[in-house]
Amino acid sequence: MPNDGGGVGKGGTATLYLDGNAIGEGRIEQTEAFLFSADETCDVGDEFDSPVTTDYSTKKFTGEIEWVEIELGEDDHNHLTKPEDRLNLAMGIQ
Repeated sequence: MPNDGGGVGKGGTATLYLDGNAIGEGRIEQTEAFLFSADETCDVGDEFDSPVTTDYSTKKFTGEIEWVEIELGEDDHNHLTKPEDRLNLAMGIQ
């Protein structure tokens, strides 16, 4: 997913592949900048917690998923949070 530049929470384009062929592509306006809930998961096939989008009504896939591979591409690490920013965030949510 190419991102929109340096820093956290930026957007980009995500591509979905099936058997090596691109079958879908979509714009992600922003990503999670700092924290995830401890019980939030990376769901594949069903949506237990907060959905990625409200564009679909079904929360459970009834087909068969044989393989999932997530490739993030090269990372220039420009999204990493500076230690002082992490401290400020932690102090702000106490």
